Amino acid sequence: MKNFSTVVTRAAVAALVACATAGAALASPTAPAGCTFRPNAPDQHVVVKGDTLWDISGHFLQNPWCWPQVWGMNREEIRNPHWIYPGQVIYFDRTRGRLSLSPPGGDGRGEPPLTRLSPQLRTESLERDAIQAIAAGAIEPYLTQPLVVEARELANAPRIVASQEGRVYLGQGDKVYVKGALQGGSSFQVFRPGTVLKDPQTGKAMAHEAAYLGTVTLVSEAKPGVDAHTFRVTDTVQEMGVGDLLVPAPPAPVRNYMPHAPAQAVDARVMSIYAGVSYAGQSQVVTVNRGSLDGLDVGAVLQLYHLGKTVPDPASKGLLGLGKSQIKLPDEQYGSLFIFRVFKNVSYGLIMQVTEPVQVGDVAKSPE
Repeated sequence: MKNFSTVVTRAAVAALVACATAGAALASPTAPAGCTFRPNAPDQHVVVKGDTLWDISGHFLQNPWCWPQVWGMNREEIRNPHWIYPGQVIYFDRTRGRLSLSPPGGDGRGEPPLTRLSPQLRTESLERDAIQAIAAGAIEPYLTQPLVVEARELANAPRIVASQEGRVYLGQGDKVYVKGALQGGSSFQVFRPGTVLKDPQTGKAMAHEAAYLGTVTLVSEAKPGVDAHTFRVTDTVQEMGVGDLLVPAPPAPVRNYMPHAPAQAVDARVMSIYAGVSYAGQSQVVTVNRGSLDGLDVGAVLQLYHLGKTVPDPASKGLLGLGKSQIKLPDEQYGSLFIFRVFKNVSYGLIMQVTEPVQVGDVAKSPE
């Protein structure tokens, strides 16, 4: 992702945190229902390099996804990047039940420390310096590579139909020919579909796991009377060849997501665990069978549950000991899932705190 650069001034940096300080001023006197502060929450926290928004939230709050609520943020502020920098101090105003960038009883401006400039022009990446919502290294490989391709996208994907001089395997700089609608795109990722991902609830094929092979760039579109477009291979990480499929290169991913509860109730199931293993633990990646059409967005947090078991009623004798009445036990909550990449019907989530292993079919739903 390309970082934007600008001259760092006190006013410029202050503008980036304006949404946080403005939100704090609107915070209610007490934390919202379900959003409680830890009994041992500190009075303040000095932000240091390596901190994440999730970790800082956990210092103060029982549930880190409550961060926007105790700052009084609206949905628009949640969607925009929330910039907090090393060296800033986050204060816990116990009287008003809120967090702030200025001490309790202050003027509320919450200005960050002054950054001194040398006489010559100096540029820095504000985004790079800001702390991340979660550890970027845990999800970096999943942000730009296809990995999951939804069924409709797979059916309409352009495909490589021939190669320069009939080469079987393609490398950087090779020319390839592609058939299919480009929809105005010029930069594409090449993938090979793999395992079918099925909805645990319906059995319907939702998507395919995809092996990322590399990238190609359009050289010239097919002219009248010609069926194939001309592309050039710009990068390869695995061997690609005739029959492999193309998907448009995704836009630069948003990395500074704000942890929050979904805007509407979401009831999802864990659909797959990356790498095909049976169980997953903290900091591993899973897919769920819900996406943007179901109300999920980047930064949404879901709670993980094991499905409640159905057991025989010990008070029911049945006939000759058979046919006892059954009792459905409640689902057991054991962790949380941070949604970081969203498609229409499928999403990627990073497993956060869990007390038990995650399994395919487990429930992932909006925090209660």
